[in-house]
Amino acid sequence: MGEEDFLSLYEYHLNPGLARVFRFMGLEAVEGRAEGALVWDEDGNAYIDCGSGYAVMNLGHRHPRVVAALERQLQKMPLSTRLLLSRPQVELAELLAAVAPGRLRYSFFSNSGAEAVEAALKLARLATGRLKVVAARGAFHGKTLGALSVTWNPAYRNPFKDLFLHVEHVPYGEAEALERAVDEETAAVILEPIQGEAGVVVPPDDYLPRARRVTQERGALLILDEVQTGLGRTGRMFACQHWGVVPDILCLAKALGGGILPVGATVGTREVFRVFEDQPLIHTSTLGGNPLACAVAAEAIRVVREEDLPGEAERKGEKALGVFRELAVKHPQVVREVRGRGLLIGIEARDSGVGGALLEAILRRRVIVVPGLNDFRVLRFAPPLNIPDGLLEEALGRVAEAVEEVAPLADALAGASAE
Repeated sequence: MGEEDFLSLYEYHLNPGLARVFRFMGLEAVEGRAEGALVWDEDGNAYIDCGSGYAVMNLGHRHPRVVAALERQLQKMPLSTRLLLSRPQVELAELLAAVAPGRLRYSFFSNSGAEAVEAALKLARLATGRLKVVAARGAFHGKTLGALSVTWNPAYRNPFKDLFLHVEHVPYGEAEALERAVDEETAAVILEPIQGEAGVVVPPDDYLPRARRVTQERGALLILDEVQTGLGRTGRMFACQHWGVVPDILCLAKALGGGILPVGATVGTREVFRVFEDQPLIHTSTLGGNPLACAVAAEAIRVVREEDLPGEAERKGEKALGVFRELAVKHPQVVREVRGRGLLIGIEARDSGVGGALLEAILRRRVIVVPGLNDFRVLRFAPPLNIPDGLLEEALGRVAEAVEEVAPLADALAGASAE
């Protein structure tokens, strides 16, 4: 079956609109296998993966230690009876308590980032007895109903807005606006330490500390969504550690599954989890915390610690940021701004037309980067944290070539997109 025939099947059985986008961008190759920072399509072409499945592959594809952990647990017991105690679940919770900042010691396990956020919102309401949640403009916390309530993008929210929680969105990075919004009715403030889908937006240095202070003063909880930034991606185990901030609830997923399985975790303090003392079944998940996922996640955490992947992200991120910022100086008609921490880097194009052309030029050179879902001007460069230095150099060189290619056309592209 040819690639076009396969894309037609995708269009017919899965998502017609997305299939048209794939066809327009020339993305008709079918992924076949992957290892480390490389992905091969079914025709044998190799791509350098610098998108990591939207920051899922912090350890790269098929890390041998994580694969081995999966195989060991698979031979024992992949899913749980849900009645007997699960050793992999307890071991994962113990590991998370060891690496999480501050007094975060309890975990609820689910299957995705959106589910982790759903649990956090429910726990915050139960723990405080309040209803209001303050979130940020530009935020992305998932698309299930509760998570979508605190997600910003109106295109995702408006069709369902009548069913939403009591949420107030305030400008991200503006501490004064946040402080004005938090009142005696606020159950929680939910923030990403660095906004991912909004285009890798890094807040001012006083922002998270002030968010922490105002929530403590007014009896609200602070929820930090580290689904994309957690487990080493930004050069620290958790991005909140850049600012020395400890939340009441921490949401994790993506890289927690080691690039092998979907796993979500909602990690909180004893005060937050006290609700389970009287109502142990108030929030449950049939498949969340299953032995297979927990064994994989525990090994992923061990790899992150033992291979010092936060340190690798910091070192390699400094190099990549330097290269991209030089490109921005040389070709401002293409690259408007570069920002990020560690190996979560946003390359903001002059406008969406230039951004689309740049994405196409990069993908044609078989480097995978991903756009911001809330801002299509921004391309995210987020390779595995253990990408070999030589492969990183190759990827940076190909991105530079793509910028050089787009530069002479930038003015015409920008003019066309403005019309």
